[in-house]
Amino acid sequence: MDLQQDKLAEAAERYFHTYFEGLHRYAFTMLKDNDDAKDAVQTVFLRLWEKQTLLNEQQSVKSYLYTAVYNQCLNMKRHDKIKERYMTAQHGDTGDPGNPLISKETSRQILALIGTLPPQCRLIFSKSRFEEMKYAEIAADMGLSVKTVEAQMGKALKILREKLAPLLIVMIIFFTLYKSGCL
Repeated sequence: MDLQQDKLAEAAERYFHTYFEGLHRYAFTMLKDNDDAKDAVQTVFLRLWEKQTLLNEQQSVKSYLYTAVYNQCLNMKRHDKIKERYMTAQHGDTGDPGNPLISKETSRQILALIGTLPPQCRLIFSKSRFEEMKYAEIAADMGLSVKTVEAQMGKALKILREKLAPLLIVMIIFFTLYKSGCL
């Protein structure tokens, strides 16, 4: 590492040890979840490290970090609302209104399958489907080409189709038996 990177590493470590606890408490007041609060603070520090720039001490590091955590918490809450809206829409479209457990279980299984996607694939899929971002927006946000985003979405959809096929067959059989009065 060169001298500049040493300075960056020292500053980032100093900021982390100095501000983490207070930032965590602040994030917890907004998110009401310990793990989510830790994730928010760690994401802010990760982004700070990825930028590879020293914060101007005159700028007030504390102010910058609290603002960044606030914005990260808002983004997380917005993402949760989008996910909740998506799940609500899915319950209405795929589940039997008389049996909410089926749609909850189906949604849980689908989310679990999404969680098994490769990391970049999962992130792109989530941004597209849960955050309703366009491919160009995702590409700009992640520093990728639109073609890469398209390829990753195609890969995600192919994997999900293959893994969801058995679940869909079981659902069709179940609903057929349910509607015919056999269950």
